[in-house]
Amino acid sequence: MKNLILTSYLSLFLVTLNSCISKREKKTIRISKEKYQNQLYGFWLGQCIANWTGLVTEMDKIGNIGEIKTGNFYTRDHWGKPDQPSIWGEGVPSDLSSTIDYVFKDSTEIWGADDDTDIEFMYQYLLHTNKVHILNPKQIQNGWLKHIKPEEENFLWVSNQKAFDLMKTGVLPPKTGDPKLNEHYDMIDAQLTTEIFGLFAPTRPDIALKLAQLPIQTTARKEAEDISKFYVSMHSLVYATDAKSSMKEKIHWMSSTSRELLPNNSYPAKMYDYTRHLYQSGIPWEQTRDSLYYRYQVQQKDGYNITARNLYCNGCFAAGINFAASLVSLFYGEGDLKETIKIGTLAGWDSDNPTATWGGLIGFMIGKDGIESTFGRTFSNRFNIHRTRQNFPENGIYTFEKMSKMGLDIANSVVLEELGGKIDEENNSWIIPLK
Repeated sequence: MKNLILTSYLSLFLVTLNSCISKREKKTIRISKEKYQNQLYGFWLGQCIANWTGLVTEMDKIGNIGEIKTGNFYTRDHWGKPDQPSIWGEGVPSDLSSTIDYVFKDSTEIWGADDDTDIEFMYQYLLHTNKVHILNPKQIQNGWLKHIKPEEENFLWVSNQKAFDLMKTGVLPPKTGDPKLNEHYDMIDAQLTTEIFGLFAPTRPDIALKLAQLPIQTTARKEAEDISKFYVSMHSLVYATDAKSSMKEKIHWMSSTSRELLPNNSYPAKMYDYTRHLYQSGIPWEQTRDSLYYRYQVQQKDGYNITARNLYCNGCFAAGINFAASLVSLFYGEGDLKETIKIGTLAGWDSDNPTATWGGLIGFMIGKDGIESTFGRTFSNRFNIHRTRQNFPENGIYTFEKMSKMGLDIANSVVLEELGGKIDEENNSWIIPLK
């Protein structure tokens, strides 16, 4: 009996000791704040390059169902060839570039804001000026009403426009994204306006999604909301990857980890699994893209019924088909910035949006210096938010240095108040416990 009691006490002691050791040895990650700011600069620069390149082919190719028929989709052979008119181009190619090619701005020029970058900039600005890391409904409403132009040409479409209209009548987020009030809740809007929240919570998608929840629900619900969460998670996971892994390995680990956020029976999950299966089979990206079009817009498989709804341009702004297209450039781009932008630009539908998303993500991963090395050149560091929005200081002209410093300040607050991190002042770095 004494031996039994002694054994029990010994076991309890060992469990307690191991627990204490475990707590003392809890893994952490050290992140240089200077490097992180350089990476945030890369996020904005990568987004701008990808956004403006993708704009050349935006809505050129959406398929041949419904009232608008655009002929065969682009292939890799169309890169460098003349641009074809978009569905609203009235037979005229893009005025950004006569050929399908990268669009750059040199040091004498200024990057213009677009719907892929402007609301993200606005959210970052609102967080920074309000000195918070989680926006409340009134702060979002006030920000939208102050900084978005009220006239028709205000660079808002579908769900964003509807949410804005509702805000003008006094409706606050998240009701602005409620399907009962916003019939466009399943469009692409949220996934191109909220990725940045992932960068404010390095290594912690759960915290990033806490920050992003209200901005996402401002314009999205159901599957569109889930897809937006996928993108936020991807951006948050960059520093959770194995530093020794290749870019390709990192991209695939981040995506498969974020896939866990998608309900298994939902069409986004099935789109992800189907696209990944086709990629792993070794077929060309064009064949995968064509298969996605046939499966989801022609056959309407996996509960994706966008075609049956008879929407304008067959739902070319929809969250679903553009999510599928984004996976093509993500998987086949394999972490290579130039290749990812090229495939995204040629993939079809709302091509600037998915392309800008991955341009920003990879741009963050490799930083400003990595982008310049990739293209063998330098770029403009200035950004004109007043191209699409209004009532910002500095006449709306910001440098990427200033924008990245704003983002760093927000991330710093999140690291300290949400992640349980500390600052190593001597080495100008964060020490963040890993979950």
